[in-house]
Amino acid sequence: MLKRVFVGLLGVLLALAAAMAVNTWRTPSRQVAVAAAPPLALDLDGAVRRLSGVVQLRTVSSLENVAQSAVEFDKLHAALALQFPKLHAVLKKETVGSKALLFTWQGSDPQAAPVALLAHQDVVPIAPGTEKMWSVAPFSGAVQDGFVWGRGTLDNKSNLMAQLEAVELLVAAGFQPRQTVYLAFGDDEEVSGLRGALPIAQLLQSRGVRLDWVLDEGLLVLDGVLPGLSKPAALIGLAEKGYGTFFLSLDTAPGHSSMPPAHSAIGQMSAALARLEAQPMPGSIQGVARSMFGTLAPEMNGINRLMLTNLWLTEPLVRGQLEKSPSSNAMLRTTTALTIVKAGNKDNVLPGRAEAAVNFRVLPGDSLASVEAHLRKALANDAIRIDAYAGNAEPSRISSTEARGYAAIARSVREVFPEAVVAPGLMTAATDSRHFSLVSDAVYRFSPLQMKGDDLPRFHGTNERLAVDNYARMIRFYHQLLRSTGPAAAAL
Repeated sequence: MLKRVFVGLLGVLLALAAAMAVNTWRTPSRQVAVAAAPPLALDLDGAVRRLSGVVQLRTVSSLENVAQSAVEFDKLHAALALQFPKLHAVLKKETVGSKALLFTWQGSDPQAAPVALLAHQDVVPIAPGTEKMWSVAPFSGAVQDGFVWGRGTLDNKSNLMAQLEAVELLVAAGFQPRQTVYLAFGDDEEVSGLRGALPIAQLLQSRGVRLDWVLDEGLLVLDGVLPGLSKPAALIGLAEKGYGTFFLSLDTAPGHSSMPPAHSAIGQMSAALARLEAQPMPGSIQGVARSMFGTLAPEMNGINRLMLTNLWLTEPLVRGQLEKSPSSNAMLRTTTALTIVKAGNKDNVLPGRAEAAVNFRVLPGDSLASVEAHLRKALANDAIRIDAYAGNAEPSRISSTEARGYAAIARSVREVFPEAVVAPGLMTAATDSRHFSLVSDAVYRFSPLQMKGDDLPRFHGTNERLAVDNYARMIRFYHQLLRSTGPAAAAL
């Protein structure tokens, strides 16, 4: 009897192994075969000099003090007008809100749906006390060792300047897009986009504009970051997670520390937060994550290819591995982050109030309402008051990989980064692009930056810098992408 059971189990295992092997072998590559883009006649030294100049402008945005860097934004606008004269002569320029910019490049075909490229002018401040940790002054714009150094070189002045460089080159060559092209440059992306990107989107909506596709900053060309993939992975964000911060407060009677109650305000809040952290929202390899792994799997090596091609069987094992890394875990679920805890102001006084803040990054498919319901249940303390942050935002819609915009972006990526594998991805941070769902169903998030793992902490961090050859590829990418908005022009 035992022998028959063993033989039966062995047969099942062999059948599963054979099915996995066949499925792996039969799953084809999803990469678009294109020729590499031809060399671009580019004054790279001049482009680098122009980028260096705008990095020196301290366009730090503030949520509370709108006018904090107004003079710096004015200097930036003046510099752009001086540096890109052909663009300014042909494109219509509008200032929206306080300092946001909208450029309109009129297309030759009024029936063709327009497109939009996004970037933002503002940068985050330098964390107090870290200035001396920089190899160069953070707003120096220094060009040394093959890099442009300074705040904004990665996030996001390089995208903005690369777009302008590409348009200037195309205008100079006599190119006119068939589709009208909008360049939308917000001035407060780092603090919400409510004063810049949102008013631009609302303005376009009021004019009846419906965009064929939108491209904003986002995911990168990751080199050596994904295990099992020997090639760089160019991930195009189809969606971004929602943003949900909830403020918690608990009021009790204050008192003397010599006569503490059984359950203090600090103790109750701490216990509730511990319960919350111990109960993450459920995760799975679905939606954008499943699409991403399905696209990457045929390009992977060995066991990684086998496991990712056969998620119908291996998902529990794969999910367990992905959940061990904060970056990959964030693709699978709505994440919970305890970010602020405040209580007490004297060592011998029991505080009567404890406060905390919890930030969720909401996976498409979840909602702010479902997150708040989870929060209330996990805290398990009805005495804790929950207030939602006014700037909370639902996760974005998931844009299609079958749309013209995705095809144009993917093709341009392959033309400029021919060694890269292109796949859809999920943006776990917030960008200005979420506001453009008002005027388009096809909103994508991709920055043409090739980065290694040890470069990623430079975003919003110390020693932010951009390799000069990386910047050249950025300009080439936007040049190729913009060419796709017009008739073929091999001479350009």
